[in-house]
Amino acid sequence: MKQSKYQSTYDPKHVPDRWFAWQKQDGQSAETVSRPSLSYWKDAWRRLLKNKLAMAGLMFLILLCVLAIIGPMLTPYSVKETSLPNQFQPPSYEHWFGTDNLGRDVFTRTWYGARISLFVGIMAALIDFFIGVIYGGIAGYKGGRTDNIMMRIIEVLYGLPYLLVVILLLVVLGPSLLTIIIALSVTGWVGMARIVRGQVLQLKNNEFVLASRSFGAKTPRIIRKNLLPNTMGPIIVQMTLTVPSAIFAEAFLSFIGLGIQAPYASWGVMANDALGAILSGYWWTLFFPAFFISFTMFAFNVLGDGLQDALDPKLRK
Repeated sequence: MKQSKYQSTYDPKHVPDRWFAWQKQDGQSAETVSRPSLSYWKDAWRRLLKNKLAMAGLMFLILLCVLAIIGPMLTPYSVKETSLPNQFQPPSYEHWFGTDNLGRDVFTRTWYGARISLFVGIMAALIDFFIGVIYGGIAGYKGGRTDNIMMRIIEVLYGLPYLLVVILLLVVLGPSLLTIIIALSVTGWVGMARIVRGQVLQLKNNEFVLASRSFGAKTPRIIRKNLLPNTMGPIIVQMTLTVPSAIFAEAFLSFIGLGIQAPYASWGVMANDALGAILSGYWWTLFFPAFFISFTMFAFNVLGDGLQDALDPKLRK
């Protein structure tokens, strides 16, 4: 019978020896893992790198921090230096972002304002972290009556209007950088405490916590060594969302005159000074502070969303 051209010519009785080769294997090579295991944080970083929007936000924030440090040093102008003959100069080679109504260099004031805004946001987030983690960790781990009393206190603070409390404190204590940080931290830690409490309630009955308790570990050590490392994912995400809220609150307070006072620069102060100038066509006086407020908040939010996906253990492969 004539063989079809589509019929295979493979003959199992005539298999060349070169197709097969013996592989030597000893006991050590048999136990070798073919794919190296990734730790939780390495896997989270790998997934974060795949999120292009979150990485773009991270690169913008890194560049913003660098320019906030070295930006005022790139020009010969001072943040408080006024020059009325040079007022409302458009962006040029001499004044990269132009000048404002008092002839002050907008580029220098923008990066000085970035220092203040980032400092307020990061300090408020750190204070919320320490108070919220300690308070929420104790409430979640102790449970029972202690948890009920501590949560009722949180509910009372959560019911207070946030901006009203901040404005009242600024009116009583007087506007200053320290007062702004204190005012933002009075009730800002409540959200962090509730998140930490919820995570601790889920973890406190796990085997590794019961094992530490059976060996006589005290409550502070169990919270510090066993519970907190397993709740760092939601905590980091919450911190990245706290920073832009604090930055916006500081800009708003400075805009209405309760924050940083002249002649020092803040993005909110610069926006307030530019209100009259923008109607006359001097757009650059408002554009640059508004641009950096908006994009800084956007960068922190997209970074927080990316970290939330990267640190979610349910998405780990």
